[in-house]
Amino acid sequence: MAAEFPLDPSLIYLNHAAVAPWPRRTARAVERFARENMEQGATHYPRWLEVERRLRGQLARLINAPSPDDISLLKNTSEGLSVVAWGIDWRAGDNLVSFRQEFPSNRIVWESLAPLGVEVRLVDLDAGESPEAALLGRCDERTRLVSTSSVQYAAGLRIDLERIGAFCRERGILFCVDAIQSLGALPFDVQRVAADFVVADGHKWMLGAEGVALFYSRQALRQTLRLHQYGWHMVERPGAFDAPAWSPSPTGTRFECGSPNMLGIHGLSASLSLIEEVGVPEIEWRIIRATDRLIGLIQAHPGRVDLLSDPAPARRSGIITFRPRDADPDAVCRKLMNQGVICAARGGGIRFSPHFHTPLQQLDVAWERLLDCL
Repeated sequence: MAAEFPLDPSLIYLNHAAVAPWPRRTARAVERFARENMEQGATHYPRWLEVERRLRGQLARLINAPSPDDISLLKNTSEGLSVVAWGIDWRAGDNLVSFRQEFPSNRIVWESLAPLGVEVRLVDLDAGESPEAALLGRCDERTRLVSTSSVQYAAGLRIDLERIGAFCRERGILFCVDAIQSLGALPFDVQRVAADFVVADGHKWMLGAEGVALFYSRQALRQTLRLHQYGWHMVERPGAFDAPAWSPSPTGTRFECGSPNMLGIHGLSASLSLIEEVGVPEIEWRIIRATDRLIGLIQAHPGRVDLLSDPAPARRSGIITFRPRDADPDAVCRKLMNQGVICAARGGGIRFSPHFHTPLQQLDVAWERLLDCL
């Protein structure tokens, strides 16, 4: 994998939960696209459209969607969540349930519904016998939607999506998943988890560029979402420029109002080709092996750092967060960054997020640098 990730040797990159470095093939795909555009413009636009079609297929396979037609290519996670939030036919007194510790993208969009009389019920992750029990315990006959991340961004808690999805499907509650912290790192089966909507930008574990996001909508529900963006690209016949009548596309393109981000599409498709070559099961195994190493290092120094992530196998992801016992996490994080350990301060601690290609020996070096900072 070193050939695909020629990172600056002075850096130990442990921040894939924020923005991931591109693989070499992704940089080359973007360079080729830029050069072609510079030299030939859109002469080969049909070829660009073929890459777009290929990307929809790659994303459909990544989440086991029934069809590439279920995939929309949007700008980011927030846009996809907004499509859901403002597409549902809410009634005053309806409510939705989510976790209090969600990333702002998966909170602010729901809170924006307050003028419609929609109640947002936020549940603490540590309330109840389990996060899922606490979440579902707040649902009632007026609950229209449950929204959660597949993996919580601050400490990497993996949520039992199948339990939530089964509960929601049985009661006719819509189920929306922000999967940005798992797609490309962990297996995800949209049919098994019974999600109605799935959203994820490509710039984290999928190793793509910012500005291209997956939005999955279940076919049976897609046309129930009210549209708020219109343009030439979201119609059933986008090439019929002179047609006086139009209707929205029945596929996921109905949520794509205008011209696609072809530069980002070429990059993400290249990145996903690597993920498909390695295979998500192998990627997950390597990531869990890396987080095993980090947990072992943390547990070997109980008087100096406290593990904030849940070490239970069913709760593990690519994120490990810990708190220095006698030092300010933000200050320690800044020191680590100055020493070339690229990480983040999240959830009251320091977050490490290695990917499948991260050498294990780099984790040991990062840990030694951490101890020097305490």
